[in-house]
Amino acid sequence: MAAPGPRQRGGGCPCPCPCPAARRRLPVLRWLPRYNPAWLRLDLVAGLSVGLTVVPQALAYAEVAGLPPEYGLYSSFMGCFVYCFLGTAKDVTLGPTAIMSLLVSSYAFHEPVYAILLTFLSGCIQLAMGLLHLGFLLDFISCPVIKGFTSAASITISFNQIKNILGLRGIPRQFFLQVYETLRRIGETRVGDAVLGLSCLAVLAGLRAMKSRLPRAARVEPLSVRVSYLIIWTTTTARNALVVLFAGLVAYSFQVMGSQPFILTGNIPEGLPAFRLPRFSMATPNGTIPFQSMVEDMGVGLAVVPLMGLLETIAIAKAFASQNDYRIDTNQELLAMGFANILGSFVSSYPITGSFGRTAVNAQSGVCTPAGGLVTGALVLLSLAYLTSLFYYIPKAALAAVIILAVVPMFDAGIFRTLWRVKRLDLVPLCVTFLLCFWEVQYGIMAGMLVSGILLLYSIARPPIKVLEVSDGDMLLVQPWSSLHFPATECLRDAVCSHALTAASPPRLVILDCCHISSIDYTVVAGLAELLQELHKHGLSLAFCSLQDPVLKVLLSADLEGFQHFPSREEAERCGGTELGGSGAAPIASASTSQSSLLPAGLIH
Repeated sequence: MAAPGPRQRGGGCPCPCPCPAARRRLPVLRWLPRYNPAWLRLDLVAGLSVGLTVVPQALAYAEVAGLPPEYGLYSSFMGCFVYCFLGTAKDVTLGPTAIMSLLVSSYAFHEPVYAILLTFLSGCIQLAMGLLHLGFLLDFISCPVIKGFTSAASITISFNQIKNILGLRGIPRQFFLQVYETLRRIGETRVGDAVLGLSCLAVLAGLRAMKSRLPRAARVEPLSVRVSYLIIWTTTTARNALVVLFAGLVAYSFQVMGSQPFILTGNIPEGLPAFRLPRFSMATPNGTIPFQSMVEDMGVGLAVVPLMGLLETIAIAKAFASQNDYRIDTNQELLAMGFANILGSFVSSYPITGSFGRTAVNAQSGVCTPAGGLVTGALVLLSLAYLTSLFYYIPKAALAAVIILAVVPMFDAGIFRTLWRVKRLDLVPLCVTFLLCFWEVQYGIMAGMLVSGILLLYSIARPPIKVLEVSDGDMLLVQPWSSLHFPATECLRDAVCSHALTAASPPRLVILDCCHISSIDYTVVAGLAELLQELHKHGLSLAFCSLQDPVLKVLLSADLEGFQHFPSREEAERCGGTELGGSGAAPIASASTSQSSLLPAGLIH
């Protein structure tokens, strides 16, 4: 069954619809007019499957964020509704995630007011980036930095839940203190929580392994086989909800019998959150914290949270768009994320992003359009309105098992081996990010980005330059292997001068092969002018070859004295050899007919 969505957006709409600008900004107008009723069943199934996954995860991720459990549910429905209208990927589902919850824990200080304000400000930043087409900034966060952060987050989040598996209380949140205190107090483990938590881990791991090995039932199979497949598929897909439900029933049974061996989630306020502006100040026993102070407290989090949220969402959207053969609009995704977080802050949401696990459930359920998100959001709202009293009995050990099984796959041990084999220098930002994230998440991300930036700037400032002697040493061929920017000026000059001016028998002609150079700036042009003069003082000539049109135009506009160029390296060597074979006084020359294209012979200017 073909899915509508971005892949079909180039075709004409079968009914009158708004102008192209409106359809570009409201992707729902692309697929809704041609919605096929046959897709409704698949969208319903996918929405329900994701809803059964997100409710227990939302309760668990609120614990990671250091917020009351209801805030996980508050964060789980607005993104579903907004993305249905503004998103360009049919598979993506927005909501709380382990990574974003960890960042919120670091920057919101376990205060709901800070978390909600962070959501609003992050949404404003994401919206501004979408309107200004600044999505390219995400490309400056390298893969080693992302992998280092997610791998460290996997360990940090998992270990943070060990205290709930063991039933320990009063464990600090700082990772190293957490490890120390957990090991020191291991003898205080509550048997009930430990047995239940480990059992839930084993069941969830078994059901996930079963789902990964579950073959798809063909339509020609007998009815009994297809029914069995449906039961197993439903059980493995909704495993989080089923395990949490079972654990809650066990805890309720003990409560009825007058004993309670588990630490429970406790009371969750019933009803939907109020729709209101986020608070721009916070009252404390010592006075009121103003907006400016709250922003200063969040600090670098106002950059890290929106950028990591966008990066996670777009990476997931691109992965599933490639897998299911459709395209996404990156800038539209920025707008969708911005609006989702801004509107989410009005319903007490903390920052949300795309969830890889729930998006995978959505795709595997056969979702056809973003309308599946409406079903997911509605299920979360129903849970808030009618089921919160039942969440009281959910043991924290069961929620901890859900979190651990969700974040363990984020640890990518193979990336270290891969980078060692492919490019060992990339291990530096990976390891810096990975190690410092155990200290503080923000330090790890910023340090990793700084190291990546330094490596990037170093490659620009010191581009690889190939130097060869040709024609028995009478000519020197210099070939930069990348574009030249101002930090590389001295590197190029040193490469030429060290070979041309210090040799025992210096060459009489230096050929600068520019076939790999697509752009230069004024500082490079000024450096080339100085190089021409310096070589001329020593009786040497400098010729350019294989200039691309933009570079040629810049050099011609600069009016360099003694500038000569050839359309190819071979012609430069041939003409250079002719000159060297003569008196040496005649320049390499030809008539110029254009400044915007390469000519069939050399040009002196």
